[in-house]
Amino acid sequence: MIRRLPILLALAAIFMIATVGSVSAASADSMTDKVIQASGSGNVIGTPDRAQVTFSVQTENADVKVAQADNAVKMTKVIDALVAAGIPRDALKTTGYNIYTVYEDYSSGILNPKVKAYRVTNTLTVTLHDVSRTGEVIDIAVANGVNQADSIQFMLSDAQSLALRSEALKKAVANARADAEAVAGAMGVNITGTGNVNIYQGYMPVAYSNYQADSAMGAKSAVATPIQSGDITVTAQVSVTYTYT
Repeated sequence: MIRRLPILLALAAIFMIATVGSVSAASADSMTDKVIQASGSGNVIGTPDRAQVTFSVQTENADVKVAQADNAVKMTKVIDALVAAGIPRDALKTTGYNIYTVYEDYSSGILNPKVKAYRVTNTLTVTLHDVSRTGEVIDIAVANGVNQADSIQFMLSDAQSLALRSEALKKAVANARADAEAVAGAMGVNITGTGNVNIYQGYMPVAYSNYQADSAMGAKSAVATPIQSGDITVTAQVSVTYTYT
Protein backbone atom coordinates (compact mmCIF):
# COMPACT_ATOMS: atom_id res chain seq x y z
CA MET A 1 0.00 0.00 0.00
CA ILE A 2 2.85 2.34 0.87
CA ARG A 3 4.48 1.62 -2.49
CA ARG A 4 1.26 2.59 -4.29
CA LEU A 5 1.10 6.01 -2.61
CA PRO A 6 3.57 7.79 -4.93
CA ILE A 7 1.69 6.46 -7.95
CA LEU A 8 -1.61 7.71 -6.57
CA LEU A 9 -0.11 11.12 -5.77
CA ALA A 10 1.27 11.39 -9.33
CA LEU A 11 -2.10 10.53 -10.82
CA ALA A 12 -3.77 13.08 -8.59
CA ALA A 13 -1.29 15.76 -9.68
CA ILE A 14 -1.90 14.99 -13.37
CA PHE A 15 -5.64 15.20 -12.78
CA MET A 16 -5.29 18.61 -11.08
CA ILE A 17 -3.16 19.99 -13.93
CA ALA A 18 -5.64 18.78 -16.50
CA THR A 19 -8.49 20.35 -14.52
CA VAL A 20 -6.74 23.73 -14.29
CA GLY A 21 -5.94 23.62 -18.00
CA SER A 22 -9.55 23.07 -18.97
CA VAL A 23 -10.72 25.93 -16.73
CA SER A 24 -8.20 28.32 -18.32
CA ALA A 25 -9.26 27.26 -21.78
CA ALA A 26 -12.88 27.83 -20.88
CA SER A 27 -12.02 31.26 -19.51
CA ALA A 28 -10.11 32.10 -22.68
CA ASP A 29 -13.01 30.92 -24.80
CA SER A 30 -15.43 33.02 -22.82
CA MET A 31 -13.21 36.06 -23.31
CA THR A 32 -12.90 35.59 -27.06
CA ASP A 33 -16.68 35.44 -27.30
CA LYS A 34 -16.84 39.09 -26.19
CA VAL A 35 -15.38 40.68 -29.28
CA ILE A 36 -16.55 42.90 -32.09
CA GLN A 37 -14.94 42.45 -35.50
CA ALA A 38 -14.90 45.64 -37.55
CA SER A 39 -13.40 46.55 -40.90
CA GLY A 40 -12.61 49.99 -42.21
CA SER A 41 -11.25 51.58 -45.36
CA GLY A 42 -9.64 54.95 -45.96
CA ASN A 43 -9.15 56.90 -49.18
CA VAL A 44 -6.65 59.67 -49.82
CA ILE A 45 -6.35 61.61 -53.07
CA GLY A 46 -2.89 62.48 -54.36
CA THR A 47 -1.39 64.12 -57.43
CA PRO A 48 1.01 61.95 -59.47
CA ASP A 49 4.64 63.05 -59.31
CA ARG A 50 6.00 60.47 -61.77
CA ALA A 51 5.18 59.82 -65.42
CA GLN A 52 6.28 57.19 -67.90
CA VAL A 53 5.83 57.93 -71.58
CA THR A 54 6.17 55.03 -74.02
CA PHE A 55 6.56 55.45 -77.78
CA SER A 56 8.20 53.67 -80.71
CA VAL A 57 10.08 54.18 -83.93
CA GLN A 58 8.80 51.88 -86.65
CA THR A 59 10.57 51.31 -89.97
CA GLU A 60 9.87 48.99 -92.89
CA ASN A 61 11.97 47.74 -95.79
CA ALA A 62 12.24 44.73 -98.07
CA ASP A 63 15.76 44.24 -96.72
CA VAL A 64 15.69 43.50 -93.00
CA LYS A 65 19.18 44.96 -92.50
CA VAL A 66 18.15 48.23 -94.11
CA ALA A 67 15.04 48.37 -91.92
CA GLN A 68 17.19 47.80 -88.83
CA ALA A 69 19.77 50.40 -89.81
CA ASP A 70 17.11 53.00 -90.61
CA ASN A 71 15.42 52.31 -87.29
CA ALA A 72 18.68 52.66 -85.37
CA VAL A 73 19.42 56.04 -86.96
CA LYS A 74 15.96 57.40 -86.17
CA MET A 75 15.87 56.12 -82.59
CA THR A 76 19.35 57.50 -81.94
CA LYS A 77 18.11 60.89 -83.12
CA VAL A 78 15.15 60.69 -80.74
CA ILE A 79 17.35 59.76 -77.78
CA ASP A 80 19.91 62.49 -78.53
CA ALA A 81 17.16 65.10 -78.78
CA LEU A 82 15.68 64.07 -75.41
CA VAL A 83 19.08 64.13 -73.72
CA ALA A 84 19.80 67.54 -75.26
CA ALA A 85 16.49 68.75 -73.75
CA GLY A 86 17.73 67.82 -70.27
CA ILE A 87 16.22 64.36 -69.85
CA PRO A 88 18.77 62.16 -68.00
CA ARG A 89 20.04 59.29 -70.11
CA ASP A 90 19.28 56.82 -67.30
CA ALA A 91 15.63 57.90 -67.53
CA LEU A 92 15.48 56.37 -71.02
CA LYS A 93 14.92 52.63 -71.33
CA THR A 94 14.37 50.35 -74.30
CA THR A 95 11.29 48.30 -73.43
CA GLY A 96 10.74 46.49 -76.70
CA TYR A 97 12.41 45.53 -79.96
CA ASN A 98 10.55 43.55 -82.58
CA ILE A 99 11.12 42.45 -86.17
CA TYR A 100 7.90 41.49 -87.92
CA THR A 101 7.59 39.90 -91.34
CA VAL A 102 5.02 41.57 -93.59
CA TYR A 103 3.61 39.26 -96.26
CA GLU A 104 1.96 39.97 -99.59
CA ASP A 105 -1.61 38.87 -100.05
CA TYR A 106 -2.13 35.14 -100.22
CA SER A 107 -2.56 34.96 -104.01
CA SER A 108 0.59 32.84 -104.18
CA GLY A 109 -0.91 30.39 -101.72
CA ILE A 110 -1.51 30.23 -98.01
CA LEU A 111 1.24 27.68 -97.46
CA ASN A 112 3.83 29.69 -99.38
CA PRO A 113 3.19 33.41 -98.83
CA LYS A 114 5.54 35.93 -100.37
CA VAL A 115 7.49 38.26 -98.07
CA LYS A 116 6.69 41.89 -98.79
CA ALA A 117 8.89 43.63 -96.20
CA TYR A 118 10.30 43.52 -92.72
CA ARG A 119 8.94 45.86 -90.06
CA VAL A 120 11.23 46.84 -87.19
CA THR A 121 9.78 48.43 -84.05
CA ASN A 122 11.97 49.88 -81.30
CA THR A 123 10.08 50.95 -78.18
CA LEU A 124 11.40 53.51 -75.70
CA THR A 125 10.04 54.37 -72.26
CA VAL A 126 10.92 57.71 -70.68
CA THR A 127 10.52 58.14 -66.92
CA LEU A 128 9.87 61.70 -65.82
CA HIS A 129 10.20 63.12 -62.31
CA ASP A 130 8.64 66.35 -63.56
CA VAL A 131 5.14 65.45 -64.73
CA SER A 132 4.67 68.89 -66.29
CA ARG A 133 7.19 67.98 -69.01
CA THR A 134 5.13 65.06 -70.33
CA GLY A 135 3.67 66.96 -73.28
CA GLU A 136 7.05 68.49 -74.11
CA VAL A 137 8.72 65.07 -74.22
CA ILE A 138 6.05 63.75 -76.57
CA ASP A 139 6.51 66.72 -78.91
CA ILE A 140 10.30 66.33 -78.95
CA ALA A 141 10.05 62.61 -79.66
CA VAL A 142 7.54 63.02 -82.48
CA ALA A 143 9.54 65.86 -84.06
CA ASN A 144 12.62 63.64 -84.19
CA GLY A 145 11.23 60.45 -85.64
CA VAL A 146 8.78 58.71 -83.29
CA ASN A 147 5.86 57.48 -85.40
CA GLN A 148 4.05 55.12 -83.06
CA ALA A 149 2.52 56.14 -79.75
CA ASP A 150 1.74 53.73 -76.94
CA SER A 151 0.73 55.13 -73.56
CA ILE A 152 1.39 57.43 -70.65
CA GLN A 153 1.43 56.14 -67.09
CA PHE A 154 1.02 58.56 -64.19
CA MET A 155 2.28 57.24 -60.87
CA LEU A 156 3.26 58.14 -57.34
CA SER A 157 6.85 58.12 -56.14
CA ASP A 158 7.75 55.72 -53.33
CA ALA A 159 7.96 58.56 -50.81
CA GLN A 160 4.56 59.97 -51.72
CA SER A 161 3.00 56.50 -51.84
CA LEU A 162 4.16 55.77 -48.28
CA ALA A 163 2.93 59.14 -46.99
CA LEU A 164 -0.49 58.79 -48.59
CA ARG A 165 -0.84 55.16 -47.50
CA SER A 166 -0.08 56.11 -43.88
CA GLU A 167 -2.80 58.74 -44.03
CA ALA A 168 -5.22 56.28 -45.62
CA LEU A 169 -4.48 53.70 -42.91
CA LYS A 170 -5.26 56.25 -40.17
CA LYS A 171 -8.61 56.94 -41.80
CA ALA A 172 -9.29 53.22 -42.15
CA VAL A 173 -8.61 52.61 -38.44
CA ALA A 174 -10.80 55.57 -37.47
CA ASN A 175 -13.65 54.22 -39.59
CA ALA A 176 -13.31 50.74 -38.11
CA ARG A 177 -13.35 52.20 -34.59
CA ALA A 178 -16.44 54.27 -35.39
CA ASP A 179 -18.29 51.19 -36.59
CA ALA A 180 -17.26 49.21 -33.51
CA GLU A 181 -18.38 52.03 -31.19
CA ALA A 182 -21.74 52.19 -32.94
CA VAL A 183 -22.26 48.45 -32.52
CA ALA A 184 -21.12 48.55 -28.88
CA GLY A 185 -23.53 51.41 -28.16
CA ALA A 186 -26.41 49.50 -29.70
CA MET A 187 -25.52 46.47 -27.57
CA GLY A 188 -25.19 48.53 -24.39
CA VAL A 189 -21.57 47.47 -23.81
CA ASN A 190 -18.22 49.28 -23.60
CA ILE A 191 -15.15 48.66 -25.72
CA THR A 192 -12.19 47.88 -23.48
CA GLY A 193 -9.36 47.20 -25.90
CA THR A 194 -8.21 45.76 -29.19
CA GLY A 195 -7.14 42.30 -30.21
CA ASN A 196 -5.94 41.28 -33.63
CA VAL A 197 -5.37 43.89 -36.33
CA ASN A 198 -5.01 42.92 -39.98
CA ILE A 199 -3.72 45.36 -42.58
CA TYR A 200 -4.54 44.63 -46.19
CA GLN A 201 -2.45 45.54 -49.20
CA GLY A 202 -4.72 48.34 -50.30
CA TYR A 203 -4.75 49.93 -53.73
CA MET A 204 -1.84 51.80 -55.31
CA PRO A 205 -3.20 52.67 -58.75
CA VAL A 206 -1.46 53.78 -61.91
CA ALA A 207 -3.36 56.11 -64.21
CA TYR A 208 -3.08 55.12 -67.86
CA SER A 209 -3.67 57.39 -70.80
CA ASN A 210 -3.42 56.60 -74.50
CA TYR A 211 -2.37 59.20 -77.00
CA GLN A 212 -1.73 59.49 -80.70
CA ALA A 213 1.46 60.74 -82.33
CA ASP A 214 1.85 61.80 -85.92
CA SER A 215 5.39 62.32 -87.16
CA ALA A 216 4.06 64.58 -89.91
CA MET A 217 2.93 67.21 -87.41
CA GLY A 218 6.22 67.03 -85.43
CA ALA A 219 8.22 70.24 -85.42
CA LYS A 220 5.63 72.07 -87.54
CA SER A 221 3.17 72.13 -84.66
CA ALA A 222 3.16 75.51 -82.96
CA VAL A 223 1.00 74.30 -80.07
CA ALA A 224 2.44 72.12 -77.29
CA THR A 225 0.66 68.86 -76.58
CA PRO A 226 -1.53 69.37 -73.48
CA ILE A 227 -1.32 66.53 -70.97
CA GLN A 228 -3.31 66.44 -67.72
CA SER A 229 -2.30 63.84 -65.14
CA GLY A 230 -5.43 64.00 -62.99
CA ASP A 231 -5.50 62.61 -59.46
CA ILE A 232 -4.85 59.17 -57.98
CA THR A 233 -6.78 57.73 -55.04
CA VAL A 234 -4.83 55.61 -52.57
CA THR A 235 -6.92 53.12 -50.61
CA ALA A 236 -6.06 51.22 -47.42
CA GLN A 237 -8.10 48.63 -45.52
CA VAL A 238 -7.87 47.22 -42.00
CA SER A 239 -9.73 44.65 -39.91
CA VAL A 240 -9.70 45.15 -36.13
CA THR A 241 -10.95 42.94 -33.30
CA TYR A 242 -12.26 44.93 -30.31
CA THR A 243 -12.92 43.47 -26.87
CA TYR A 244 -15.81 44.67 -24.74
CA THR A 245 -17.47 44.24 -21.37
